[in-house]
Amino acid sequence: MKLSEDGKMQRNRKSSRCGCRAYMRIVKRADFNVPEWRVTAFSNIHNHELLKANEVCLLPAYCTITPDDKARICMFAKAGMSVRQMLRLMELEKGVKLGCLPFTEIDVRNLLQSFRNVNRDNDPIDLIAMCKKLKDENPNFQYDFKLDGHNRLEHIAWTYASSVQLYVSFGDAVIFDTTHRLDAYDMLLGVWVGVDNHGMTTFFGCVLLRDENIQSFSWGLKTFLGFMKGKAPQTLLTDQNMWLKEAIAIEMPETKHAFSICHIISKFSDWFSVLLGSRYDDWKSDFYRLYGLELLEEFEEEWREMIDKYGLHDNKHIISLYALRTFWALPFLRPYFFAGLTSLCQSETTTTFIQRILSAQSLLDRFVEQVAEVVEFNDRGSKQKQPRKSLKVCLKTGSPIESHAATVLTPYAFGKLQEELLLAPQYASFVVDEGCFEVKHHTQMDGGCEVICVLCEEQISCSCHHFEFSGILCRHVLRVLSSNNCFHIPDPYLPSRWRLNSSSSINPLSNATRQHSEKIQLLESLTSALIAESIETKEHLDVACEQTAMVLSRIKDLPRTTQSANDIVYNCPSDLILPEVEDTDGIVQSFTMGTSHEPLTSGKLKDRRPRDGIDIT
Repeated sequence: MKLSEDGKMQRNRKSSRCGCRAYMRIVKRADFNVPEWRVTAFSNIHNHELLKANEVCLLPAYCTITPDDKARICMFAKAGMSVRQMLRLMELEKGVKLGCLPFTEIDVRNLLQSFRNVNRDNDPIDLIAMCKKLKDENPNFQYDFKLDGHNRLEHIAWTYASSVQLYVSFGDAVIFDTTHRLDAYDMLLGVWVGVDNHGMTTFFGCVLLRDENIQSFSWGLKTFLGFMKGKAPQTLLTDQNMWLKEAIAIEMPETKHAFSICHIISKFSDWFSVLLGSRYDDWKSDFYRLYGLELLEEFEEEWREMIDKYGLHDNKHIISLYALRTFWALPFLRPYFFAGLTSLCQSETTTTFIQRILSAQSLLDRFVEQVAEVVEFNDRGSKQKQPRKSLKVCLKTGSPIESHAATVLTPYAFGKLQEELLLAPQYASFVVDEGCFEVKHHTQMDGGCEVICVLCEEQISCSCHHFEFSGILCRHVLRVLSSNNCFHIPDPYLPSRWRLNSSSSINPLSNATRQHSEKIQLLESLTSALIAESIETKEHLDVACEQTAMVLSRIKDLPRTTQSANDIVYNCPSDLILPEVEDTDGIVQSFTMGTSHEPLTSGKLKDRRPRDGIDIT
């Protein structure tokens, strides 16, 4: 008891300092961008009496009900079981003594009461009214729902008009995240997201499911395909959920399904930290190295060596991981396009975006509208993060290939290609046969990658499958192109989904445009630059609209030629300025385009002109 300033005795606190020397120090670490808590110091020396073992579970800190136990209790309640029957059944299931569960009868009753409050105060049926209101305001808004036999909302899904448009261009690789629940409605939250040509997260759709089973997931997937006019993604990344896995195999049989490595790694601490002890960190490093291998044979061989090294032959988690290796190991996934979604960094970005959606629960009466505002805010943020002059990029190699790619790809995609270009000189290229090359690092004696490069047929491939996996040419192919005096990347290997104007690009593979792809790329680049400069101020925008209308009117008035596409002659001015690029010294350089028969990469460097924008003659 201590005297207060006014001399009165303070109340007797429930807990007070007694000089006990017991403590535990915990440190947060982030290996491979996945956070983990580690106990770094512990002392169990007490100077006071401790509670008995059967009393510890009554402390509030120990009275926790896990999400799995909550789901079980909810199911038991629907079956009409009493609370005591629930507790006894769970004791038998967990194999614990009577009264030794980590929660008491009172805790279960409080949980059931909270469920009743949720159903009474936050009726999910209100979501239908919200969606109907948005549909009345915007006919392009889409939603669907399902009611159960008691007229309760069982499932509901919705998407926005902008999301459907984005899916057309960027719906080839999709994440379906089902690792969160909407507590206010006690429903599973599923979110479909992807990545656009600037590497920013894009929202495709949202679903709330009452139960977590094959039927529920099948309904969600089927509804999503209905929103997207039946177009299924090429690849789909999800959590390691077996019910979802079965549903995807039924509803999207042509889609390559994969598990997120981030979700798998997040479980390692529970699975292996105690089992491996001090060797746990070394095992994680070995596992992550195996995960990133290129060849299947290497993976199989080194997996066996890892199992022998750490003695994990009979571990159920290791057996399960190996059985499902085609769903998570990169050597099995590289032949499929994932647009960089498998990276841990992208997974973290996706989680942050979904957390914003979860925060919309604060205004349940406007939940669907709040999600729309989150999506709109994310889209605005993505555009603001894009460089105001998106075509001003930093050249680092001086390669004509780099200069060419800088005028076609977005800064995000160009940065990925530039990383490969910087590493390409470290590799040696050897001719094996006509059009076939062996490429290996200068320190390698054996092995390497096999590159097929037949430029006359625009046929390029590499055994590492980097292009198929990311849509960006690998260092091995770039080394071969450089060795064979190729000064630009063939058009089919600059995918439209990574281009500056991806959504409205002309199909580069069409016969009418292939012969003049460089001119078309130039026009796309100039259009993107025009938009970037025009949005600076209202005056800029007014001038841009006026001048563009005049140019379009002049083009329409030109006589339509009957010449074939191969005979068309472009009267391109010899002083046409291409978008600015910046070298590593910060000097801005501009490429010029010569006559129509000169390749884009053969332009000469001019001195910088004192101008703010891009001049179009």
